[in-house]
Amino acid sequence: MQHIHFIGICGTAMGSVAAAMQAKGFTVTGSDENIYPPMSTFLEQQGVEIFPGYKAGNIPESAQVIVVGNAISRGNEEAEAALERKLLYVSLPEVLKEHFLRGKRNLVVTGTHGKTTTSSLLAWLLKSAGVDPSHMIGGIPRNLGKGAAFTDSEFVVLEGDEYDTAFFDKRSKFLHYLPEVVIVNNIEFDHADIYDSLDEIKLTFKRLLNVVPRNGIAFVNGDCVHSMEVSAGAPAPIKTVGLGTHCDLRITGIDYGREISSFDLDGETYALPMAGEFNVRNAAMAVCAARFSGFSPDQIRKGLLSFGGIARRQEVRGVAGGIRVIDDFAHHPTAIGLAIDSLRQQYPGSRIWVIFEPRSNTTRRNIFQDELAVALGKADLAVVPAVPNPEKVAEADRLDPGKLVGDVEASGTSCWYCESVDDIVELVAREGQAGDTVAVLSNGGFGGIHQKLLDRLA
Repeated sequence: MQHIHFIGICGTAMGSVAAAMQAKGFTVTGSDENIYPPMSTFLEQQGVEIFPGYKAGNIPESAQVIVVGNAISRGNEEAEAALERKLLYVSLPEVLKEHFLRGKRNLVVTGTHGKTTTSSLLAWLLKSAGVDPSHMIGGIPRNLGKGAAFTDSEFVVLEGDEYDTAFFDKRSKFLHYLPEVVIVNNIEFDHADIYDSLDEIKLTFKRLLNVVPRNGIAFVNGDCVHSMEVSAGAPAPIKTVGLGTHCDLRITGIDYGREISSFDLDGETYALPMAGEFNVRNAAMAVCAARFSGFSPDQIRKGLLSFGGIARRQEVRGVAGGIRVIDDFAHHPTAIGLAIDSLRQQYPGSRIWVIFEPRSNTTRRNIFQDELAVALGKADLAVVPAVPNPEKVAEADRLDPGKLVGDVEASGTSCWYCESVDDIVELVAREGQAGDTVAVLSNGGFGGIHQKLLDRLA
């Protein structure tokens, strides 16, 4: 089969796989309604033709396989055309499995929190040790420069998402990844748009551990009760990792420095240029996977110390008027609380602002109404805007920003509701003080708020 057409080609993973397929000798075309650099430029440089928008006529007559992106749903003109023409259609994880993962040593990082950081660390540990692993990560590690790349290495590092695969395949993406190593960082309820309960999420993780081979291994958070329940009775070898005395591989001797955190694991001491307990836990998991894969403690130590972080994970966007502006991706209540803890360690004495956009499919809903108030209450000052695209959630199920603000204020934290990005910017300019740290927590662009804050504060 020579001609493959990608519907939704400009996503990071879709575009990277499309370019890799072109490099393998396939003819590749694709379409997307959001075509802009850097992905559009990258694909054009690889010789991939891109059609704007979604139209039935975009699918060339010569196309033999249609790759349907996760964001594509029924009603999409090209998806409907593929069904009507009885074309062979597949998901992106299926393409990965058949063309890039068979016969490889696949290291799959999963969990509700910390997947991107842990997989970025692991990929860099291998690369800094002289291996050039393939990787597919839901962020951009600064050391690697891009979220996905496919090489000739036997190793593949994958951020394993429990989200569903495609409109025609409701299994989790990570079930396609042929894992040798699985990391389970933690398990909590999330993705309320596709899961009805925590039990459903635990079931999909249990299914993942059921396909880890006997010559592989799963490293599981021994301090997370849900992770432990999921791993009970798994047919593959299990090693628990954590702070508790019951863990097979125990993290001890932690020193939370402002810029460097260090810890002991399995008789060795490691250090990394990141703050916070959750980053120590992420690093410990990456160390375990790298050690299982055959890398020495000295190789790992070198990699950890040279890790450059990840775009949009506590990334300092600039300082203006003496106020530090930070971009962070946290959107689950647990992640928000951990992010605030980390900021306090990094910037002691600084007032911590949190500007939280409830943009994810879960936080638009009122499932975490109370938990979000507790998390935001850990900040000194908090701001909550209107729920983006509120029509996507029924009013009875929608987060109530007004109630959230009231609950946060009741906990002793100053909190404001602002209708627009411009209103938020003016609020911070009015109430902010030199030395403050303003963390913007969103899984989207948030109207360019970071630069608007820096420009106004300057």
